Amino acid sequence: MPRRSLVLAIILLSTLTFPLTITGASLALPDIQSDLDSGLAATQWVVNGYNASFAGFLVLTGSLADVFGRRRVFAAGVALFCVTGLTAAVLDDIALLNAVRVLGGIGAAAAVSAAGSILAVTFSGPARARAFGLLGTVLGAGLAFGPTIGGLLVSALGWRGVFLVPGAFAAVVLSLTWLLPKASGAPGRRVDWAGGVLFTTALLLLITVMVQGPEWGFGSPLIIAGFAAAAMLAVAFTLVERRQPDPMFDLGLLVNPQFRSCVIAAGAIVVVLVPLLVYLPSYLIAVVELDAGAAGIWLLMLTVPTVVLPTVGAALSKRMPTVVLMAGSVAVTGAGCLLLVTIGPDSTPLGLLGPLALIGSGFGLSTGLLDGMAITSVPVRQSGMASGIFNSSRLASETVGIAAVGAVLAALSGGRLSGPSYTSALHTVCLALGAFAAAATVLLIVLSLRTTRRREPPWPRDAPRPAGPSHRPASDQPASLGQEPDPWVAPTARY
Repeated sequence: MPRRSLVLAIILLSTLTFPLTITGASLALPDIQSDLDSGLAATQWVVNGYNASFAGFLVLTGSLADVFGRRRVFAAGVALFCVTGLTAAVLDDIALLNAVRVLGGIGAAAAVSAAGSILAVTFSGPARARAFGLLGTVLGAGLAFGPTIGGLLVSALGWRGVFLVPGAFAAVVLSLTWLLPKASGAPGRRVDWAGGVLFTTALLLLITVMVQGPEWGFGSPLIIAGFAAAAMLAVAFTLVERRQPDPMFDLGLLVNPQFRSCVIAAGAIVVVLVPLLVYLPSYLIAVVELDAGAAGIWLLMLTVPTVVLPTVGAALSKRMPTVVLMAGSVAVTGAGCLLLVTIGPDSTPLGLLGPLALIGSGFGLSTGLLDGMAITSVPVRQSGMASGIFNSSRLASETVGIAAVGAVLAALSGGRLSGPSYTSALHTVCLALGAFAAAATVLLIVLSLRTTRRREPPWPRDAPRPAGPSHRPASDQPASLGQEPDPWVAPTARY
């Protein structure tokens, strides 16, 4: 088997590219709309189509990796992403471009889900937690630096460069896949086709009605029927998964308090962060009148903290309860979003420094750390499943967030992301996202308090505890499904 460090390097190299094309493409949207003479809803699908298929197919392709072999599915995903990226760079029709982007999202999903499975079998113990933490950090870095890199590519190569360069980068990764460990599928493992179809269809339908809502009217029978159908599919998915002998989603993992809290915190942060990474560049270009390269540079105020602060978050996790770090990260992100209501046509870098730095800080304090906490909170045999659920939940959250914010901006600006109406619409979005982050912060605290009360010991906390194997300190007990060490104990031993 190849050295573990080489496997990790190849996986991280590939993982950086896939989220980059979510937020990086946002810098190209104004030029794509102008060059291809497309409407706003059609242009938004360049981002939404890729992101929706990325999130929707993540767990299904993870099941395929377990059945048909991890390296095989990883290579197929990278190859599909490569071909679609190079193809998108030469297309002149918005419908074809969107179709190719959807296929590219499927390729990214296959590669990322198989990568998680490869890491799960290559590493064990604390090394596995560190590997998954690095995987989450690189995914976050790709999202965060997408606008800056995308802006530079648009300035240098035009909008086609946003798809050409990642496609070429994927070709390099593809040439290295033979170095990954070769493993056949798990004997007797079956693909959960019913669960995969229901989950993917529900998410894609929800995104479709959100994106098309401003154009068709949210009160139209078709849109209402779409929302209802998505809800029914989601319910059907839950029922099917609970009865599947080999489900793609083990919903029992959500009983685990720490895993559930990690999912909520990560989802809340990306719902605030990622839509801003997608739509702030277009605002800076259309209203503040920056070029694509300058808009990307301005957004470094948001993205630099995401790189600087993960080590700070890791250090803080050893000195404070988990819930404080989780809830604090969400609260900081929301506070920055609320302060962003000051943005306007006359905004300067100094005026936006505080809000953007706070948003990036909330993400930076938790990126990678939440991934590691989520994986180590479940038994080792479920680490691959936990990684799939965690990443799918996070990607689904950001996908719905991007679609929802895009729908609100389009509706409030009259379908024209420019002028004073765009500023007013963006202010409304910032207030709504800030309120959402505040609600998520309260939810995390309430869940922690409920968990604490359920496990309150029959003796005072400062009194000596009875001796015996059943009364070991909580920090000495391994985290397992449905069991979490006392929330007031600093998580040094848990991560």
